[in-house]
Amino acid sequence: MLLASGDPDSAASRAYYSAFHAVPTLFSVRGVLFRKHEAVEAAVHRDLVRAGIVPSRFGEDYAGLRQSRMRGDYAAGLPVDEIAAQDAIQRAGRILESVRALLPAEHRG
Repeated sequence: MLLASGDPDSAASRAYYSAFHAVPTLFSVRGVLFRKHEAVEAAVHRDLVRAGIVPSRFGEDYAGLRQSRMRGDYAAGLPVDEIAAQDAIQRAGRILESVRALLPAEHRG
């Protein structure tokens, strides 16, 4: 909806936040909680990608989403364009699908 309404910056930011809230769910099932964005991204690479739980593309998608969010939220004068916002939405979709598949059945919504 944000992209369709002409706000690619917010679309990219919301795409990131969908992944940011979904990924820690995988860890919370194991009793691991995070407070910082950097900690979540580090855990994605360390505990999911390197451990072979998810493919490297998952980590690339997460890192790309975080960069898009930073650009959309803080890079005044360098807005996210429609193509980059669409890419962020697709990255978030892949992450959400992966998270859902990895969650135990009782935690899937």
